[in-house]
Amino acid sequence: MADSVITRASLLVRIRDQQDREAWSEFVEIYAPLVYAYAQKNGLQDADAADLTQEVLRAVARSACRLEYDPKRGSFRGWLFTVVRNELRDWFNARRRHQAASGDSATQRRLEEEPSPSPDETALWEQEYQRQLFAWAADLVRRDFQHSTWQAFWLTAVDGKSGKEAARILRMSTAAIYLAKRRVMVRLKQEIDKALNEQECRL
Repeated sequence: MADSVITRASLLVRIRDQQDREAWSEFVEIYAPLVYAYAQKNGLQDADAADLTQEVLRAVARSACRLEYDPKRGSFRGWLFTVVRNELRDWFNARRRHQAASGDSATQRRLEEEPSPSPDETALWEQEYQRQLFAWAADLVRRDFQHSTWQAFWLTAVDGKSGKEAARILRMSTAAIYLAKRRVMVRLKQEIDKALNEQECRL
């Protein structure tokens, strides 16, 4: 666990080295699902969202050598959001050009009827970022808790069951349920706060 915390603390510095496969693997694990989910929420199908995600990762790889860890100069995810928006815009423009050139009027009409992007794209990006960050942190800390402790947390914090319901399902006392929930939430908050503080840089 300590090793993974050290890895994350220097992740944005380490990906400047294209040969650091461990750093790149962790980077992809954290950010690829975020980009993919955001692309889907903007109307891309599975294959197109996967292609766009690869394009974004390539763009990051090209710029990685210029990344500098500096929390005062703005967030990495803000820069990444700009990269994603640019790639998404280019994808839609290329699609429109292709459909216009093909003369397929039905397809062209469907493209024109597609809803415009959300007026608050930043809010959508942040929402997806928080969701993916929680999923990543949950996967990270889950292995450090007994199954019953994790289930007590999940049933009450995620599934929305009361402490009494969770206690009945897990055959634990209500007090034990709330204690387990608190232990997991403290750990999750620690990991999420670290990630939020560490994933800052400037270009």
